[in-house]
Amino acid sequence: MMECAIIQDQDPRWDEFVVAHPAGTFFHLWAWRSILASSFDYVPIYLWVLESGHVRGVLPLFLVKSLFFGRSLLAQPFSVYGGIVATKEAAARMLLERATHFAHELGVRFLELRGNPYTDFDLACYTNTSSWVRKDLYATFIGEIAASDETNLARIPRKQRRMVRQGDKHGLRAVFDDERLTEFYGVYAASVRNLGTPVFAYSYFQMLCNAFSDRCKILLIEHKGKVISSVLSFFYRDQVLPYYGGALKESMHLAPNDFMYWELMRFAAARGCKIFDFGRSKVGTGAYDFKRHWGFEPKELPSWCYSPNGESIPDTSPMNPKLQWAVRVWRGLPLPLTMSLGPRIVRHVP
Repeated sequence: MMECAIIQDQDPRWDEFVVAHPAGTFFHLWAWRSILASSFDYVPIYLWVLESGHVRGVLPLFLVKSLFFGRSLLAQPFSVYGGIVATKEAAARMLLERATHFAHELGVRFLELRGNPYTDFDLACYTNTSSWVRKDLYATFIGEIAASDETNLARIPRKQRRMVRQGDKHGLRAVFDDERLTEFYGVYAASVRNLGTPVFAYSYFQMLCNAFSDRCKILLIEHKGKVISSVLSFFYRDQVLPYYGGALKESMHLAPNDFMYWELMRFAAARGCKIFDFGRSKVGTGAYDFKRHWGFEPKELPSWCYSPNGESIPDTSPMNPKLQWAVRVWRGLPLPLTMSLGPRIVRHVP
């Protein structure tokens, strides 16, 4: 008999199930529970379905209290992927029913299940989708990594290959060094400020590095001894996921990002990775186009939202026209001020 319950304490069976299941993503791993709870004061509600001691399904949820969007249940915040992972339809249905139950019980404005490109999970198979709203804001970009640099370079479209070679021409240098988190953070903070986005606290990245250890790597790109771009990437199974990255605005003429992602691909190939997961980007944005220009084909990544009270689902995207004034103001603020205010604000825009 299967039973659905909240799991409070770490159990090795959770991660064993996630890693073994084809649809289990890096963001379903248990470590995120304490990271997101500690960094942002979110309340974790981790659900699993057990049958005779065996895990049949998992769903990590977080209760988020936002000054801007009210209370919500998210699967899960600050993650490109999320939602239900299950081996049995009955288990998936139990998890979905329990999630909607909590949405009503906790009085949230909405419940969101984020998309997962590694599953064929179809919400319509488990519930009446007339009560749900499908959001098609994002696409994800996933490609294969070959063992040889020559093959990987040949797969990159000609224009982007030229941009990669610009890095060599300008004497850019790639350095993998997990001890240089402070330098990574400085570049990242400047980059997201220029995008009009609040930055995470430095302590959040410390938690990521400590929790994931060798599965979390920092790559810095130097020009004449100065770090001009950087990326923090995750390694999971045979995948590499460049996740938090950016470059200094004044260095963009050196094409540091193209050089950086190429060097990451080389490093991942040497490490035995087979998949380069470029992550999700909003359709129609510069990041979306950048990934397409690298030869990655976009794949739809819909998320599903449920409102227990039938309210309209708030538009939490930075692309929301109502938020554009805030984006413009943020871009014009001094960097030290954004680094101070950002961590206090970002928890309200998951």
